[in-house]
Amino acid sequence: MLELVNLLNQYAHEYYTTDNPSVSDSEYDRLYHELLDLEQQYPELVQADSPTHRVGGKVLEGFEKYQHQYPLYSLQDAFSREELEAFDVRIRKDFPKVSYLCELKIDGLSISLMYENGILVAGATRGDGSVGENITENLKRVKDIPLTLPTAVNLTVRGECYMPRSSFDAVNQLRQENGEPEFANPRNAAAGTLRQLDTAIVAKRNLATFLYQEASPTDVSTQEAVLNKLSKNGFSVNERRILAYSMDEVWRFIEQINHERAQLPYDIDGVVIKVNDLSVQEELGFTVKAPKWAIAYKFPAEEKEAQLLSVDWTVGRTGVVTPTANLTPVKLAGTTVSRATLHNVDYIAEKDIRKDDTVIVYKAGDIIPAVLRVVENRRQSEEQLEIPTNCPSCNSELIHFEDEVALRCINPRCPAQIKEGLIHFASRDAMNITGLGPAVVEKLFAQELVKDVAGIYHLTVEDLLQLENVKEKSANKLYSAIQASKENSAEKLLFGLGIRHVGSKASQILLEHFHDLEQLAKAEREEIVALDSLGMVIAESLTSYFAQEGSQILLRELKEAGLNLAYLGEKVAANAVLSGLTVVLTGKLERLNRSEAKVKLESLGAKVTSSVSKKTSLVVAGADAGSKLIKAQELGIDIRDESWLESL
Repeated sequence: MLELVNLLNQYAHEYYTTDNPSVSDSEYDRLYHELLDLEQQYPELVQADSPTHRVGGKVLEGFEKYQHQYPLYSLQDAFSREELEAFDVRIRKDFPKVSYLCELKIDGLSISLMYENGILVAGATRGDGSVGENITENLKRVKDIPLTLPTAVNLTVRGECYMPRSSFDAVNQLRQENGEPEFANPRNAAAGTLRQLDTAIVAKRNLATFLYQEASPTDVSTQEAVLNKLSKNGFSVNERRILAYSMDEVWRFIEQINHERAQLPYDIDGVVIKVNDLSVQEELGFTVKAPKWAIAYKFPAEEKEAQLLSVDWTVGRTGVVTPTANLTPVKLAGTTVSRATLHNVDYIAEKDIRKDDTVIVYKAGDIIPAVLRVVENRRQSEEQLEIPTNCPSCNSELIHFEDEVALRCINPRCPAQIKEGLIHFASRDAMNITGLGPAVVEKLFAQELVKDVAGIYHLTVEDLLQLENVKEKSANKLYSAIQASKENSAEKLLFGLGIRHVGSKASQILLEHFHDLEQLAKAEREEIVALDSLGMVIAESLTSYFAQEGSQILLRELKEAGLNLAYLGEKVAANAVLSGLTVVLTGKLERLNRSEAKVKLESLGAKVTSSVSKKTSLVVAGADAGSKLIKAQELGIDIRDESWLESL
């Protein structure tokens, strides 16, 4: 059985990963069935990495949440050479000899794979970057993902799971024959497949992967070396990449790939440019949302002609009034589009968009339908579009500030703004009040039961029973969800307030530092700017918000309603033994795994990073430590062992 498992895994790696099979399909099938027979006779001897685990058979009840040990960041996008040049100038300001690794941006679904002692123990979706969904059983059915690694290492890797075009065509052919709706594109098909509860369906759809990152601390020094290491460990790694030393080389690669992309056996939507040196990556660090050392160039989107039928004007939660075009339906990037953003009044003027125009529509970032330009030789009317002068919700006069491109309603009691703010406040990433969606908010306003977010906490079950189609059971559930949200950690409340430029990650950073909302409300701009990843824009926005009397009254009302204003995450005392130190783990620890050691170090106040640089305070080195230890010695960095860590 051991011999068969090793042989079949080798043959599968040759077939799915290196595209160089050494045996025929019939020989593989013969050996596979021989192993299957033996496993049925001796179930107690079935190996963890047996290829028979690749078949379906399990029907899952659902997906559990998975807390990522290492966060997954999104990438900053670029749509022009000028944006890439600006990125390069910013990097070279401090690192003039930088080189970039250019990799294809696979159009699939981001995944994270966790191995302990060389065995796949968990696989998860990206989710919000901090929490994803545990889809381990489905990922085990993706044939090029190794179930075990050549050595018994602890490793967390990242990559993209996608559906090859050949698999996509076969799946859609089958769905057509079965009278089922076809998938719009391979990305949708891959995402839909990975969310299947029947693993047998996943196994049949022939998904594939490309891995591109070692998320756990690595023992190599460049991104190129990371990819080579992943390949040696049996992962599929995209070979279509170059090491570039200038933006001219980067741009030539982008043009070449754009020319070739239609012939690739998988979909891509751009090229990712990464600083190759990992120590430089470490020094550049991250913003709240994205690494500062990488950028994704997105290829120009598909464009189609459509006729402009009318324009709707809607008010967002910050008072911005946004125009949306109603269009004759067109098929765009796999979906039917009949509405598209016109951005703002300045955009309409700049593009000279008029009544009944024929316009070019595209998907911005391959996601949001937008109007690109007018087809002037198809113009039917010279009549200008009607631009509103009063808010479509409250009829207040709209303002067009000199430094803004948008029309704005500045009435703080505007119903549309308050409604949008309430919907945001109750959303999952904010206060997570299950059941308080747009339809219920609309009903609450119609009954004049709430006027702001504080009003939510004065609602009774009797109030909720007044709403149309709300019965006793759902009223009680919603009331319970509202009461439970009072106990949320304060970063959820801060994000829920909808302060401009303050997202969920910025809220987390702020509350980790200031500990409660009342302290943050008193903070000076300089205190906020001093925090990692937060700049003057966020500081200005926060201090302006909390300086308003209405904001102070709202905060007081929320506190009186019983909401928690304190950060409930794990706090590290300022006098913790490693407070303020940056620590790197390297080599194999005997009594702790890397995850445990990282948690212990952080509980002692340390910031644990993956690469050695001048900013590293000390290195904890285990057995067989490699390049990181050498670099630490060269830089004269303090080096400690596992027994030292235990002594703390």
